[in-house]
Amino acid sequence: MKLRAPAVPLITVDPYFSVWSPDENLNVARTMHWTGKSNSIIGTVLVDGTEYSFLGYYRDLYKMKQVSLEIDALSTKAVFEKAGIRLTATFTTPILLDDYRLLTRPVSYMALSYESIDGAEHTVTAKVTACEELCLNKPGDSPVMTEAVQACHCVKGMRMGNTVQNPLNRSGDDLRIDWGYFYLMAKGEGVEAVADEFRKQTRVIVTAPLTAGESRLYLFAYDDVKSIEYFGKHLNSYWNKDGQTITEAICEAAKEYEALLSRCKDFSDRLYADAKQAGGEQYAEMLTLAYRQTVAAHKLVLDENGEILWISKECFSNGCAATVDVSYPSIPLFLLYNPELVKGMMRPIYRYADGDEWKVQMKYDFAPHDVGCYPLLNGQVYGKKRNVSERKYENEGVLDYNKQMPVEECGNMLVMEANVALATGSADFAAAHLDVLRSWCAYLLKYGTDPENQLCTDDFAGHLAHNCNLSLKAVMGIAGMAILMDMLGNQAEADQYRAEAKKMAGVWMKTALNADGTSNLAFDRPGTYSMKYNMVWDKVWGTKVFSRAFMDREINANFAHFNEYGMPLDSRTDYTKSDWMVWTASMATSKKKFADYIAPLWKAYNESASRVPMTDWYDTVSGRMVGFQNRTVQGGLWMRVLMDKWSQKK
Repeated sequence: MKLRAPAVPLITVDPYFSVWSPDENLNVARTMHWTGKSNSIIGTVLVDGTEYSFLGYYRDLYKMKQVSLEIDALSTKAVFEKAGIRLTATFTTPILLDDYRLLTRPVSYMALSYESIDGAEHTVTAKVTACEELCLNKPGDSPVMTEAVQACHCVKGMRMGNTVQNPLNRSGDDLRIDWGYFYLMAKGEGVEAVADEFRKQTRVIVTAPLTAGESRLYLFAYDDVKSIEYFGKHLNSYWNKDGQTITEAICEAAKEYEALLSRCKDFSDRLYADAKQAGGEQYAEMLTLAYRQTVAAHKLVLDENGEILWISKECFSNGCAATVDVSYPSIPLFLLYNPELVKGMMRPIYRYADGDEWKVQMKYDFAPHDVGCYPLLNGQVYGKKRNVSERKYENEGVLDYNKQMPVEECGNMLVMEANVALATGSADFAAAHLDVLRSWCAYLLKYGTDPENQLCTDDFAGHLAHNCNLSLKAVMGIAGMAILMDMLGNQAEADQYRAEAKKMAGVWMKTALNADGTSNLAFDRPGTYSMKYNMVWDKVWGTKVFSRAFMDREINANFAHFNEYGMPLDSRTDYTKSDWMVWTASMATSKKKFADYIAPLWKAYNESASRVPMTDWYDTVSGRMVGFQNRTVQGGLWMRVLMDKWSQKK
């Protein structure tokens, strides 16, 4: 990979179990949680009596020289040289979307091996040290317990956890887990495990001898005990739904490593090849880097009916869970690899929208924004008063209407539902929710032509009346409803919705355009511009609500607005969004034009001074992050691949 990752993924399981390097050289900075807070793991090797670090940072250690770094969708491989040896460290988290057991099993791998490069024999011992930061929100918050663990006859190590166990005790954004237990384990003979206290922090340490040419497997695991609160009920993660213990999962993972490594490589190679075919080498590199981030910002659990819930965390924007306008941009990835997960995103929304708080107390006839603040899903919190001291939202109280996104979320749910039907070849899931889908479509028909002063998914930009792009969302939502009715055999309704979508599009074309034929930011703001990313579904679906000539004209005109690191989101300022940039670029006719469009995005990640998991909101002049990191919306980068794959099916 030529792309210099702004942050390097090491352990990527879920929103809480997450470890990254903020530098491409893995031993020059402390490893961190995706939030940027320290999640310190230090890896060293003792070579002929002298200790050298290869992972993390401690000032009193010599460093090995990192000579290469390779990143694919599921693994990170770093090679180091020092003292006559070449050390290889390979980090893998097998989060394969078609295997729920692997997707949710909270075990991540590090394989270590070395070879002599000076012709001499060497005595080499590996040592991995993990700090209490991995099981506390902040170090020192509570006393920590440690104990030795023999998971099975060939795997041993240490576990560490808060002495005050209170699962799911609070919610928030800039927050780490403070319940459950972290496990640091190693496989094979000669493993030694201890705990100590260093500079007022508890640490667990696992050492193991290395043999030249052979691999030593370390395993990092986290048992969160309970994963999600769902309308008052505490749910387990999928992996232990039948009672599997964490030590059983660790042993299982240790036995499966070699076979899983092959599966992971096959998937990563296929992902890269598909992306390169669709959009070129730079595009493929960005998707490779985005995969683990996108997937691991979710949690998979089962509801009381045994149905999948795929819960996103709205990372570093406000911590909302199951947010509709965060799910919406992420779906291209999941439509490609497992559309059942998109259903899992939507189920919490349907349940809440059908409940008394939304229907009776609030009397809202549009779709909700979210169903809670991660990991507590008890109803929408966006627009609700928050108890800051307890890190929870108040159970009672009216949701502020000004914080709602009526047209946005109705359109999102309809578009998502249409895509699920197309991806699976069945509209049965929609059929179970037809009444509410019809009501949301009716809302779009009534208010979508010229939306009032309200928020859209780009809520950081503030309220905007007569938003051209938001009106596009309504058009595509109604067109999506027509697709659903077609698939359900309701031809008369399908024809009616299709006609309404085309009628609304006709009004849009008359009111949104500048004199040169390009479109404005808002209907009442001539001479402005914005990315028309919501229009992309017209091309994906082949609904032809808008003309190919208009899309081409819009794409060509956009190049005039580019700064060094890409096109601004709209004419109000210099910042942009990565997902919307790729969606807009995906409307381009040629692959070359698409590649030219997203090249500045690659450059932004390659050069940005913001060393965080891929941001989706950054400045197009400086390349620096404005806000948001590690968000699931990077699943939207797969739009061009989705478009290519679906066009091949047609």
